[in-house]
Amino acid sequence: MSRIPHSDNPSSATALKLEVVVLPVADVDRAKAFYAGLGWRLDADFVNGDAFRVVQFTPPGSNASIHFGKGLTPAAPGSAQGLYLIVSDIAAARANLNAHGVAVSEAFHRAAVGGPALPGRDPEGRSYNSFATFSDPDGNGWILQEITARLPGRVEPDVTAYGLVADLAAALRRAAEAHGEHEKRNGGQHDFNWPEWYAAYMVAEKAGSELPL
Repeated sequence: MSRIPHSDNPSSATALKLEVVVLPVADVDRAKAFYAGLGWRLDADFVNGDAFRVVQFTPPGSNASIHFGKGLTPAAPGSAQGLYLIVSDIAAARANLNAHGVAVSEAFHRAAVGGPALPGRDPEGRSYNSFATFSDPDGNGWILQEITARLPGRVEPDVTAYGLVADLAAALRRAAEAHGEHEKRNGGQHDFNWPEWYAAYMVAEKAGSELPL
């Protein structure tokens, strides 16, 4: 048996970027209307005869897209479950879905990983702990998860990007609140280097590394 060469150096790894998740649906036009109604970007709708069609949508701020159509997957319609959508504000995300006519669950949280679902957003506002769910017309199941700060090692430390204006604004608000505490610890003196402090805070929060004080 031949061995697959590998390297222990992560920097030498070939980039593998998740591009598309395929959803099994029964009615392509119904699914298209649903996802268009969410405000997701329609990227493609290609047809080749009666046996093949691919429709692509991309959620706002996402680097990955979804495909559905004909001739794409043998999976049963509605069998895709546990599809995660990461949001910075679970309440705002729920309100947006409700405004688009989607039946989204109440927010819930888990006190511990794998623990029971408890009603309401995480009372401590901890990242990764607050959720809500909804389904498309075929029953494919989506999970909203609120993440404001990543665990260490989950994001490249030299890359800080925000997909939406709302996400950037939320990050700036968190930085402003933390910076207010920073100034209090320094006798209430105005910090003239606040732009550098904000930048360091936002990069550290995004990368899951230690936050500045």
